[in-house]
Amino acid sequence: MPTTDVKTTPTHDPNPPPLRKRQPKYPTEKKSSILRFIITFIIMLGFWLLFSGKFDFFHISLGVASCVIVSTISGRLLFPKALPSGLLKCWLKFAAYLPWLFYQIFLANLRVLYLSFHPRMIDLINPKIIDFRSQLKSDVSRTTFANSITLTPGTITIYAGIMGTFAVHCIDDKSGQDLPGEMESRIARIFDE
Repeated sequence: MPTTDVKTTPTHDPNPPPLRKRQPKYPTEKKSSILRFIITFIIMLGFWLLFSGKFDFFHISLGVASCVIVSTISGRLLFPKALPSGLLKCWLKFAAYLPWLFYQIFLANLRVLYLSFHPRMIDLINPKIIDFRSQLKSDVSRTTFANSITLTPGTITIYAGIMGTFAVHCIDDKSGQDLPGEMESRIARIFDE
């Protein structure tokens, strides 16, 4: 009977390569989540110190503990995506938007004051609901838009949908004629949309 040489290969390598530590799938994701936590913590602690008014060790330690818990749980609510590289630029644009918003609030206050004291108030006040679709893409920009509308006297956002649909109650025809208008475009510039 002829013999055949059979090569046997070991099923177990006696000298396996050293194990490497698993790298995160996206290295910037971990950095972003840590930065998101730190920024949320600083914002929360700032509000805690501002509103608590008590600066003894007990209250500050409770504030730090609660801010750690809130930042851990809800850090993604304040910053839903990875932090953009231009976060400071976004905050500066928002700070530049605020004076314009305050001016619009002032003008709308004058308009509501005029309507309230006009002798033909009943004829001038014509409440209605305006439905429109916004071009804003992110939840943060749509929320900023809805809050800006509500802060402006004479208009109240009564519905802000996920897909960008809005329903706004207006006190008269002139109050709602600029919607979405310049306010939407300014907010879009803030968030680079």
